[in-house]
Amino acid sequence: MFSLALLLSYLVGSVSGSLLLGRLRGVDIRTLGSGNAGATNALRTQGKAFAAATVLIDLSKGAIAALVIAKLAATPEPSGAAFACALCAVIGHCLPVFFGFRGGKGAGTAFGAMLVLVPLTALAAIAIWLLCLLLTGYVGASTVLAALTALLGIFLITPLELPGLAYAAAMLLLVAGMHHSNLRRMFNGTENRFEKARLLRRWW
Repeated sequence: MFSLALLLSYLVGSVSGSLLLGRLRGVDIRTLGSGNAGATNALRTQGKAFAAATVLIDLSKGAIAALVIAKLAATPEPSGAAFACALCAVIGHCLPVFFGFRGGKGAGTAFGAMLVLVPLTALAAIAIWLLCLLLTGYVGASTVLAALTALLGIFLITPLELPGLAYAAAMLLLVAGMHHSNLRRMFNGTENRFEKARLLRRWW
């Protein structure tokens, strides 16, 4: 049952919000803009409503895997099963079997799981993401900093909860790895900023 729960979580994660909605609209956003299947490219190429729906779907996948599917595992460590299922959903989002294993970068699904498992830490991470985005306009750097905040938050709040720490560490490595090209371009000064989000640009 544990293996089944992990497989189901991966399959749920493979239902990419932007790619599913794109098929209904007759577009593949991987061929537009930055070529990424995430919410940022969805916003830039398809508009606010499309991007909002994408975020909702991607957050829900992580929450469903952690809160619902993990209950099928019936293990003596329910938190461990929840975080394991959440991680499989994130992997499914990044490597979706339904879309040729070319998906998004996993942050939305990862934080969706955290919202139901460690809500205060998730909210703190999202607040850091928003602040960094408003200051810099760099979505990738903001996302990696939010993932680092999540790891530090879980460590400070529940330092002995190994499943949560392992999930946060894996999420940080995965998010950083998926955003490595963004970070490289940022350090080289060639990364595009999300200028409309830089409401605090006068401070930067």
